[in-house]
Amino acid sequence: MSQTDVTANAEALRARANLGMSEFIALCAALAAVAAMSIDIVLPALPAIGSAFGVANENDRQLVILIFTATFAVSQLFYGPLSDRFGRKPLITFGLGLYLAGSVAAMFVTSFNGLLAMRVVQGVGTAALQVVTLAMVRDCFSGPSMGRVMTFVFTTFMIVPIIAPTLGQQIEFVTNWKGIFAFNAVAGALILLWMATRLKETLRPEDRRSLAFGSLASAFKEIVTNRVTAGYAVASTLTLVGLFSYVICVQQVYGELYGLGHLFPYAFGASAIGVAAAALFSARLVRRLGMRPVAHGALSIFTASGLVLFLMSLGGNPPFWVTFGLLSICMMAFGVVQGNIGAIALEPLGHIAGTASSLIGVVTLTIANILAGIVGQAYDGTVVPLAIAFGIGGLAATVAVIWTERGRVFRNTVVATSQNAFIDVSLILTGQASNLDS
Repeated sequence: MSQTDVTANAEALRARANLGMSEFIALCAALAAVAAMSIDIVLPALPAIGSAFGVANENDRQLVILIFTATFAVSQLFYGPLSDRFGRKPLITFGLGLYLAGSVAAMFVTSFNGLLAMRVVQGVGTAALQVVTLAMVRDCFSGPSMGRVMTFVFTTFMIVPIIAPTLGQQIEFVTNWKGIFAFNAVAGALILLWMATRLKETLRPEDRRSLAFGSLASAFKEIVTNRVTAGYAVASTLTLVGLFSYVICVQQVYGELYGLGHLFPYAFGASAIGVAAAALFSARLVRRLGMRPVAHGALSIFTASGLVLFLMSLGGNPPFWVTFGLLSICMMAFGVVQGNIGAIALEPLGHIAGTASSLIGVVTLTIANILAGIVGQAYDGTVVPLAIAFGIGGLAATVAVIWTERGRVFRNTVVATSQNAFIDVSLILTGQASNLDS
């Protein structure tokens, strides 16, 4: 690989987005991390929120998470088609503005229902960031390159769950739970300023689509009838059930069942470090082996670890270190699985990236949120419900992948993409670090 090739591809990315590779990945990670920040930073404050509003049933505190994730999921349906019509930047601006409004208003609510209403506003705003960020990456990259970029984005934004619970706990100690929403508002404002001043619109005028019903119906039909997209969307849904169940239940499991108390954020963060490390390592494996072998291998580990925890929990709650270790392995595998199967699902549909990412997001997140809500409400002071989410969910996801690939797993497959011009990011990622922003 020549220096000329590296420079030419870096310049192609800058022409498309006005950003170098490092800044593009960092901005995408920041946009994607808003959702994680909105969830993880609140976890240590759930007991305080419940106490402040007199929430009698401890499982009802989960609604602070469930309402956000449910709204976040459903709202994605609208942003994809709108971003394919009007562009990526206007939708990001709108989403961040709405998120800011919800964060500020949450500091002044006087009832638990009022707080849940502001979580709805936050969820609607954050949904735009999820959909449009994925569409922006698809505007610029395809195939294994897209998988690698998404892995780097995922690894970067995994800093959030490492530090967010501890940060939320410290903010609550210094102020109260309302200070957490003040922090969210400030962080959202800074990201909005960064995006508005640095990012160039990545959707080319000739790639914009009509909002006419016929155009949208045609796009949706193409999405749901594509075997690769549909099959991997099902697998994504089933693994997301494990993630959402973990987020909903982990404070009760670690903090209360195992008695960690104020040490809970450190256990949560320790697992997140493993997730980030696994995702970063997988980027190298994807470059060498391809997306499918890496994704299929990680899914096997995810499923096996979940099933072991499930079987062990049937005889009673395992020791903390066993539960923590197996759940951490599941989450590390999830960090590798999710970015890659998401890229595989979207790969054939680059010409409708916004619509495709929104529909996939709505279906996967909504169903996963409903199932995870059932898991959360089934929490009974044992590890069994959470172990079922990982073990049985992973097994079902594995079946979906085997069906999609017609039994030919652990093999790379060439998938036809749209005629858009893409940047070969592999030349950039394998270059010298000093050349990333050339």
